[in-house]
Parts: sequence; C-alpha cells; structure tokens
Amino acid sequence: MRVVYFGTPEFAVLPFKALLHAGHEVVAVVTQPDRQSGRGRQLKSCPVKMEAHKAGLRILQPGRVRDPEFIDILRALNPEAVVVAAYGQILPGAIIHLPELGCINIHASLLPAYRGAAPINWAIINGEGKTGITTMLMDEGMDTGPVLLKRETEISADDTAGSLSLRLSKIGAELLIPTLKGLESGEVKPVPQAGEVSYAPLLKKEDGLIDWSKSAEELCRFINGMNPWPGAFSVLENERVKIIKAIPLDGRAEAGTIDRAGKDGLIAGTGTGRLSILEIQPSGKAVMPVRAYLQGRRLKEGMKFSMQTRGNN
Repeated sequence: MRVVYFGTPEFAVLPFKALLHAGHEVVAVVTQPDRQSGRGRQLKSCPVKMEAHKAGLRILQPGRVRDPEFIDILRALNPEAVVVAAYGQILPGAIIHLPELGCINIHASLLPAYRGAAPINWAIINGEGKTGITTMLMDEGMDTGPVLLKRETEISADDTAGSLSLRLSKIGAELLIPTLKGLESGEVKPVPQAGEVSYAPLLKKEDGLIDWSKSAEELCRFINGMNPWPGAFSVLENERVKIIKAIPLDGRAEAGTIDRAGKDGLIAGTGTGRLSILEIQPSGKAVMPVRAYLQGRRLKEGMKFSMQTRGNN
C-alpha cells in the first residue's frame, strides 16, 4: 500500500517502524520543522525524521500543513492512505479527503475519552485506571472520526507520562498493520464513536506549577503526569525546582510547608496528607535523589514551597 506517514515525537517512531517492517511503500514522511534546542540553540531533528533519514525516505517538513504548495506535493504522491501519529498540526479537509482509504490516526486514548493533544498526561493526572489506543478515520473535527480498532492497557500508580507513552506507542504499532489490512479488505468497518466525551488540552510549560492545596495522592498523579514534560515544579528558597518522583504519606502539615528535611527525607504538607519527595531537579542541574539535593542546603522545618512562578527554569 502507498502510504504517507505524518509523525513527529518518539511516540510515533514504533508505528512508523511497524509500517516499514510490514512492507508498505512509504512514499514520504512528514514531520514538524527542525527546532532550536539547548543552550546553543542548535537546530534539532525530531525522532521520526531521524528514523526516516536512516531508511532513506523522502522527508517533508512544511511550516504550515495547509499551504497549497504542500497539498499539491501530497496530491502528486498519490497515497492510498495517510497515517498520522502525534504529528502536531491539524490537517485540513483537503488532506483528510485526499487518499482513497482516508487518513488513519493513532490516538492515545479510548475515544471518545480524552480527545485532544495531551491524552496520556491527563489520563494519569485525572487518576484513570485504564487508557489505550484507538485507530480511527480522521474527519475535520478534533478526534471525532469513526473508530477502527481499540486496545486497552491499565495505568499503574508508578506510570509516568513517559512510561505510559512508550507502552501505548508499542500498542499503536501493533494495531496499525491490522487496521490498514482490515480497512483495505473491508473486514474492519468504521464505527461512530459512542460514550462519554472528555478532552485533553495541550499542555504549556507553566501548567506544571504545583498547587499544594491539592491532596498528596492528587499531587503524585500530577507529578507523574507531568513527567517528563513539562515537569511539575515549585519554588523553594528562591530556586525553581522540578519534583520528579514522590509518594503520598499520611499525617498533617500545612500545605506547601516543609515538615521534615533531613535523614527522613524531604516531606511537605499538602491539602490532605503529606508528600515525600524522592527525586528532584534543581534549576540547571540533573535529576538527583532527594538526599543528594539536601546535602549542602540548609532546609529546615517550616520553610515553604511557593506557588509563584518566579525563579529560573
């Protein structure tokens, strides 16, 4: 089958590899433009582009996917299907209706739950017990198209957005090939979405600010859901720190106030219960165990985490 593949982040790599392994003819790979990254502001290619380069495939990186010139290029490629996995731009109707078999999206939720850009993060933050992958035929709405195939996976208390994304990427790779085969043969029929609709809006850097008035359990889910990006952060002693890993504890202490800082670790009060911080990332430094962080820092009981965004990243 002649396919054009749209994808950008690590989540989209395994489905792309599955497509190649199955012998489909990938006539082009479309990714987001290279972005400046790091202190040197060097241009960095996305994971899908790097894999496409290894495979020797044609790579397209339009600034705007709606540009008529880009749509003309796609039309000339004459794909039978377009596959989309976390591409990063909304496709216009001119692309959605271009291929004979349609545009197939690999979405990281059990639609119609968590339509939108950040379904993995919000499923963890909201304490869902399960999520999954839905392959769907795209229409011009936001993840509103008919369902092709679904597969579930449980969300554990230890799951971060990073670990869950990897697991869902594997499931997406496993579902993609039977989706294409079944769609082509007619054995897989598009079915309208049914059930309660929810949304997963795009996350911004500032969304990682910790609200210490929430319960310890809620904050643990928040920290996991924000890991690795954008990262759950607060300000302590005028330093912006990211909290990477924590566990909830019983007991009471004022929200955002340090209850213990020493051999017992770093424990802070929350709206309900206390939070034991296990891993932390100070501004400009690597992730470290909290015991290493406490060395050389004069933290003591009664100091407070700020809910303000001041401080360096």
